[in-house]
Amino acid sequence: LTSEVELRIKKGKKIIFKKYKNVLKETIFYSTKKINHKDCLSVFEDNAGIIRFNKNYAVAFKVETHNHPSALEPYGGAATGVGGVIRDIIGCGLAAKPIANTDIFCFGDLNYEKKIPKGIFHPKRIFVGVVSGVRDYGNRMGIPTVNGAIIFDNKFLFNPLVYCGCIGIIPVDRIQKKVKRGQVIILLGGKTGRDGIHGATFSSAALHKQLPTSVVQIGDPITEKMFLDVILKARDLNLYTAITDCGAGGLSSACGELTKDFGCIIYLDKVPLKYKGLKPWEIWLSESQERMVVITDKDKVKNFLSLCRDEDVEASVIGEVTDNKKLEVFYKNIKVCELEMDFLHNGLPKKKFKLSYNFKKNNNTRQIEINQQIEKIVEKVFSSIDVCSKEWVIRQYDHEVQGNTLLKPLVGEQNRGFYSPQDACVLYPFNIEGLENEKKAISISCGIKPSLGEINVEKMTEYVIDEAIRNLICVGTNLEKIFLLDNFCWGELNKKNLAELFLTCETAKNVALKYKTPFISGKDSLNNYYILKNKKISIPPTLLISALGIIDNLKNIKTSYFKSYNNYIFLLGKHSLGLGGSVLSKCLKLKNLQIPKFDIEAAIKTYKFINTYNRHIESAHDISDGGLITTVVEMCFTNKFGVEIEVDVEDILNFLFSEPVGCIVVEVDKKNKEFFENKLLSEKVPYLFLGIVQQQPYILIKNKNKKVLSYSIEKVYSLYSKQIETYL
Repeated sequence: LTSEVELRIKKGKKIIFKKYKNVLKETIFYSTKKINHKDCLSVFEDNAGIIRFNKNYAVAFKVETHNHPSALEPYGGAATGVGGVIRDIIGCGLAAKPIANTDIFCFGDLNYEKKIPKGIFHPKRIFVGVVSGVRDYGNRMGIPTVNGAIIFDNKFLFNPLVYCGCIGIIPVDRIQKKVKRGQVIILLGGKTGRDGIHGATFSSAALHKQLPTSVVQIGDPITEKMFLDVILKARDLNLYTAITDCGAGGLSSACGELTKDFGCIIYLDKVPLKYKGLKPWEIWLSESQERMVVITDKDKVKNFLSLCRDEDVEASVIGEVTDNKKLEVFYKNIKVCELEMDFLHNGLPKKKFKLSYNFKKNNNTRQIEINQQIEKIVEKVFSSIDVCSKEWVIRQYDHEVQGNTLLKPLVGEQNRGFYSPQDACVLYPFNIEGLENEKKAISISCGIKPSLGEINVEKMTEYVIDEAIRNLICVGTNLEKIFLLDNFCWGELNKKNLAELFLTCETAKNVALKYKTPFISGKDSLNNYYILKNKKISIPPTLLISALGIIDNLKNIKTSYFKSYNNYIFLLGKHSLGLGGSVLSKCLKLKNLQIPKFDIEAAIKTYKFINTYNRHIESAHDISDGGLITTVVEMCFTNKFGVEIEVDVEDILNFLFSEPVGCIVVEVDKKNKEFFENKLLSEKVPYLFLGIVQQQPYILIKNKNKKVLSYSIEKVYSLYSKQIETYL
């Protein structure tokens, strides 16, 4: 992503040339710099992005991937993915307190029945192992897992994707790291072993059956929890001036990054080991988990080590900061490494590419022949693994610990047993000292759509950015207080995939600029492909967008379920038809279908309208997987209401199951209907009046005065709620 690129893009008769000296700086970074948001406090320069929460506190957010480790050893690979991203939050600034985790997974079909090639685990085993690993690490750390998504597609059979995110709170005056000559370097946490040797290098290469599981690190959440408590105490006592985690590359990257402007001397024989016999290079490069590096003044070393000792956390002085701009490493008085810092950080030769990309024209507007009753199609969609409830997964995570989770992944009363999924999580960090009386909240969401990635990466990019944003709009976040994180997961880096990668960056830049939503952090995971009998099997281009928002007033928070019968239902936004990349197209095995068009100006107008008239909206839910019908039915679940919808459209199937961008369904109190509709008309917001919330739990849909569907909400929920368990 930092390469020098010449990209030729052909759209029909139109040809566009793009030249980049550094793709990342001229796309993702550029949009953030151009937007210049006043609340961006630290972006693209630390272990996590940091944005302002209030005058005294800030929020840090980072999302990582642990794809290859999770393919080889699902439980350990996923667990260490969680542990690693938590350490990113601990290692940003002078340490943020982790308050929530996110997780997004892409697996093969759990019902895969064909013979699995040797060296590959069945999706069931990967699924259960990954969920268990994320559960055990997060729960044992006492950090709630509050938001996420799961994709099932056999394009991920050989190479699952495991994204792990973490959010933290940090005082504004603890954001800046400081390093100077003569300071001491301390390693604390777990001991160093051979686990994880070649971890980073194997993660950047292809998967194949000969890979050893020894490249997957071994996690220990209790050790990490112990040093987290120590670090937060030490931070507040001003016992260190810089900190980072030992992630990819182990000590080599941690020490090299912290002292890049100065230089350092490291003594490897002072590093605590799990066992004897490690060679110097193994100690230096090991990616053993639960280790942090801090830098402190010599007169504070004694107090720091004493604090660690009191809490039973191992800590050792392993080196010091110099001023000769060199990285020097010793083992038993023998110098085993000497590198110029400038060469270490800037010596990598820049790659140059000349690439071209031709858009495939898709004018397919054919209507789908309905050769089965619409009730049967509804049953297929709601029982599909893409739409069905993920409650089996969600209930394994503790999303209540720390007491900050105001809006949880599922909302509903226990005695009813019906739960509506929420578009985003909302955290209210009132129990952090200094935030007790704050009336603000933090919202978190995500957007991912690999089914569009294999059709059109430009459309995928537009969709996932908008999905992450509209999810936050639904829960009451102001468009002007939304910040983005990108995670690129790509297959083999051939010319086609590279061209799509750079086009995705360009599209992301353009969409972010129009929404004025800056990127604050990101990560890429490339070469996600498997070598099987000399054939390379790549994942579809997959961009995950995570979004972080600030809700300025707790009264603005909205949930996704209908509040009262006889209220009115509106569809806000430009509802473009097209079943390309939809759940329905997958259920009916249909291809070459039109993708909904994206009108970003209409979306911006819609979101600003929702922000302005928030108090007149009872509930809101975005249209995404499964289309409009899924959105409306999910809104019925919590209170077991029904709906009566009456429309006048030419293609009712397309209307109900298309997954357009920029569309939100809202509930409006019956007393406010006329006022609300007048405002929509006067402000020229695209909308459609859909119908009324009913007390009887049935979904009734009429088109052109003709009934097309009458279905019990309870029957739909019985399909929707039990599906994942049936695969296991």
